[in-house]
Amino acid sequence: MARKPKRDLTVEEQLARGPLDLPFLMLTMLLLGVGLIMMFSASFATAYYNDGDPLVYIKNQAVYAAAGVVVMFLVSKINYQTFRLLSVPGIVAAILLLVLALSPLGVELNEVKRWVRIGPIQFQPSEVAKVAVILFFATRLSKRDTEKKKKWSRRTLTGRTLERLDRIGFLELVPYGAILMVIALLMLMEPHMSGTILVLAGGASVLFAAGISLGWFAAGGTLVAGAMWFIITQTPYMTARINLWLDPWAQRQGDGFQTVQSLLAMGSGGLGLGLGKSRQKFLYVPEPENDFVFPIVAEELGFIGAVVVLLLFSLLIMRGYWLALHARDKFGALTIVGIITLLAVQVFLNVGVVTNLIPNTGISLPFFSYGGTALMIQLAEMGIVLSISRQIPAPKND
Repeated sequence: MARKPKRDLTVEEQLARGPLDLPFLMLTMLLLGVGLIMMFSASFATAYYNDGDPLVYIKNQAVYAAAGVVVMFLVSKINYQTFRLLSVPGIVAAILLLVLALSPLGVELNEVKRWVRIGPIQFQPSEVAKVAVILFFATRLSKRDTEKKKKWSRRTLTGRTLERLDRIGFLELVPYGAILMVIALLMLMEPHMSGTILVLAGGASVLFAAGISLGWFAAGGTLVAGAMWFIITQTPYMTARINLWLDPWAQRQGDGFQTVQSLLAMGSGGLGLGLGKSRQKFLYVPEPENDFVFPIVAEELGFIGAVVVLLLFSLLIMRGYWLALHARDKFGALTIVGIITLLAVQVFLNVGVVTNLIPNTGISLPFFSYGGTALMIQLAEMGIVLSISRQIPAPKND
């Protein structure tokens, strides 16, 4: 029986099968590998005392890491133009999940409602919201230069007003501002200040890269700063966080215990106590496998080891922005900018918290902190970047 002739690949299919960006892939895998090792080292004491099995955390995290790597490669093989179609359903799903987290069906831990459980999987809807906002903004803003300007009638006061608002760019920002306000409000009700900051940062980075006037960022920054000031001063939860940040030593045996022990861990590291030889992880630093894993890194690997980890993150971030500059189209560039900025801000906030540079926001360190679904989503985001990297035009030979 004669074989059917193979169908010729379309240009789009050929582009989607281009090579992955190896520097970005290797940096991602290197950070994932180092993160798993350090998470295991930081967690085995807690796992032993709490669960009787020192391997319980690393076994769970390793399974999710393996699944996440598979997801990353599968996502990297998808033509990234497909993500345009997912932008609207994604933002709708993110908002519905945030509402669900606040409902009686949400999961409450430590007096906050940030989680949703679907079968055996428990995750924070904020992780979905971060990616959904970036994809939605990138999809709409990538068409910004080609959309026809709407004409308003100058015969009526309403028409003239709308024309002025359109001219200064206000009307263009309305849908983006509305989405950010809805998501931020839902997340603040959880409360989840760090997640709110990340969503705003991701959305703002895409708007900035798309060419929105800097004046609107100044106005938006002022508005956000005013709202943050109101929330901090008028809500007992945030007021307590600020007071704790200003003087954690005053509550050394209370709420300031975690911050103080974090500072002691990093201060006593010197050139490094050696892998696995941290003292503070033996029930001194609360949750060393999660938000406060970096102090254990600094204690065991020392100052140089901590700097190397931060250098790896910096190289990954810089490579990501390089890919954005060389992306095939504006949608790809804006998507990478949003994802990489999200990663950069999350690293900065985590390290800022454990060093007491900023108030404790309860934010994890990408690739290092314990949390299976969060790790899988992070790797899926890296897969999106790799998918876009496949279609970067090859340099022309002179």
